[in-house]
Amino acid sequence: MSHVELAGLTKRYGDNAVVDDLSLTLPDGSLTVLVGPSGCGKSTTLRIVAGLETADAGTVSIGGRDVTRENPRQRDVAMVFQNYALYPHLSVAGNIAFPLRNNGVGKAEAATRAGEAAERVGITALLDRKPRQLSGGQQQRVAIARALVRTPAVFLFDEPLSNLDAKLRVELRTEIRRLQQDSGITALYVTHDQEEAMTIADQLVVLDAGTIAQVGTPEELYRRPANTFVAGFIGSPSVNLIGGTLRGGQFEGDGTRFAVPGDHGAVTLGVRPEDVLVTPSAHGDGSIEIVELLGPRYVFIVKLGAHRMTAVVEAATVASWDKTPAPGDAVSVDVRPDHVHLFDADSGRRLN
Repeated sequence: MSHVELAGLTKRYGDNAVVDDLSLTLPDGSLTVLVGPSGCGKSTTLRIVAGLETADAGTVSIGGRDVTRENPRQRDVAMVFQNYALYPHLSVAGNIAFPLRNNGVGKAEAATRAGEAAERVGITALLDRKPRQLSGGQQQRVAIARALVRTPAVFLFDEPLSNLDAKLRVELRTEIRRLQQDSGITALYVTHDQEEAMTIADQLVVLDAGTIAQVGTPEELYRRPANTFVAGFIGSPSVNLIGGTLRGGQFEGDGTRFAVPGDHGAVTLGVRPEDVLVTPSAHGDGSIEIVELLGPRYVFIVKLGAHRMTAVVEAATVASWDKTPAPGDAVSVDVRPDHVHLFDADSGRRLN
């Protein structure tokens, strides 16, 4: 296993710093996920680690060895791309074995190891086919097997599931996580999908304009976001963010009023949808705008004062009510005071 150290990485295009003084450690055997909106620098960071981009400043170390000036082949990394990058004239077996043959491994040994890698990702029956005869999910499994066959120091995944449908994305992200855990190989994974990031990461890194907004476990980032950017990016449905004042244990802001511990003056109140309490009430101060049933839970969009709030309520709870609220129905709205997030109104930084 090899840990990876990124120290002071900076990459500029003209006056624009795509990656700005980024430092990060990828522990041995971990799966670190870079997540953030388009243009935040996550793919550029990955390509710098791979050696496909050259940093303007900073260093990359793999297993304690400075590889900043080394080419991709010298770094002992294996990369899985978004667009599969398979050789159309080679069979599945030939594509998987290609990096071995390219490194001088004998034909028989390469074929054996390619078969073993194919078995690990469940494509043994496809070894004689060409890429054009495969579905998108099958092609990505071939790309993953090609990365596995080398047993590299580091796996690099550049949005590998973006071109697949929703069902296949869920299936393959589980497979990638299992394979990485079984191999114990350090991995860096890039995605724009925060749900995908939350489900597979040991270490989750949220990037904002080329800098790290927060790094930690998925649970840490969800439960204690460092600022409003992280709070708004992590979680689905998204967090409710409301500006107002908090004085003497009372939050007020544009027609909303909640009992919340603290006395911070101007704040932004963050409330996860599952911590918004909705109760049918003819005299409630909120009104239902949208009702969505997502199997075991309901999502309600509620108009409250000048704000729209998202609430998630378990279906079993809704079943205990006299009826399911419909658009236009009045409801009372409250929050779980011990689960709210308080942020500075100006800087957006966490207060509580």
